Amino acid sequence: MKFKGITSTVIAISFGVLVLAGYIFGYNADGSLSLLGQFQLIILNIAVILAGFAVLVGIFNLLLVHTKKISQKQKGAGYSIVLIVTLVITFLLGLLAHYVPIAAALFNGAFQYIQLPIETSLMALLVVTLTYASIRLLRRRLNVLSVIFLVTAWVILVGTAPWPFLGDVPFFSDIVRPIIAQIPAAAGARGILIGVALGTLTTGLRILFGSDRPYGGKNG
Repeated sequence: MKFKGITSTVIAISFGVLVLAGYIFGYNADGSLSLLGQFQLIILNIAVILAGFAVLVGIFNLLLVHTKKISQKQKGAGYSIVLIVTLVITFLLGLLAHYVPIAAALFNGAFQYIQLPIETSLMALLVVTLTYASIRLLRRRLNVLSVIFLVTAWVILVGTAPWPFLGDVPFFSDIVRPIIAQIPAAAGARGILIGVALGTLTTGLRILFGSDRPYGGKNG
């Protein structure tokens, strides 16, 4: 087991260093790929293929779990049947979409008329949930930040959703909501993305240095 862990660490560090070096020294002076850049491209293509197979393994495991749920007649087995049937149909339509025009139309229609409305409904539920959570927050912890959160959620809701018989609300829809969305909200989102990038970079460096070994089942 110790030899296996050392081998996994050496392989991970070696390929990680090669990919990292490919970003720095992967191009010649004329802009073409160097030998290191071509090798990096091969490694990344293999990683993409492995990631695709990992997704397929996860889907297959999902099918097994729900098939077992149906065979044992557990609670919610009807939803499992719907999930399996829709998953198989969508998968087959996706495979045939490049060859059969009707399959492509059905596949696009499933996304446009089923998945997209469901995602829109979930976003609407998220808005209602945030509003309800902000009201409960005021009951438990009344401070300046709670009031700012509630007022901001209310302004965004008023400025985004058109009102019956009124349409877009003046001043909120064209001035206040764009300012909130483009300045403080965008700044916060960029800060979160920078934090995610720094965390990913730190994790990658720890793996390259061998401090973390998630592929071996143990951390250093």
